Amino acid sequence: MRLSTAAGRYGVRAMYDLALHYGDAPVPGKTIAERQNISLPYLEQLMTSLRRSGLVCSVRGPHGGYVLARNPSSIKVGEIIRSLEGPIEITYCVAQANRSVKCLKAEGCVSQILLRKLNVQIRKALDSTTLSDLCMEAGSDACPTGRSSKRRARRK
Repeated sequence: MRLSTAAGRYGVRAMYDLALHYGDAPVPGKTIAERQNISLPYLEQLMTSLRRSGLVCSVRGPHGGYVLARNPSSIKVGEIIRSLEGPIEITYCVAQANRSVKCLKAEGCVSQILLRKLNVQIRKALDSTTLSDLCMEAGSDACPTGRSSKRRARRK
């Protein structure tokens, strides 16, 4: 997983958009796509992965759309990234899953030592940041943290 891929960036933006409207009516995909400047077909691919991971729910019908499956304060950015891109690794040479990739300089590689430390810090940052945190840091007071709507309660 590279942190600069479109899936991660757009996925976090789409989830942020849903966090801003948590507890309200479902948000149509077209609305999210327009507000976040993401193509609708690509957004739908992302939402499929996020739904399968249990991070969003889709509501069908004329007033349908997407809603967060949980409170924004309980959804970590790391969960979003992993659901869309897999394990969080800064580069292939430090990835646990890529031990089959042979590097001629792997033993005693100073770069690998630094990259592993950086990997740990990146994971900590992503796993300690919630959607609510992003809303607050972005200066959006519109991100509710504990409110639930009647529509949300009916879906459970």
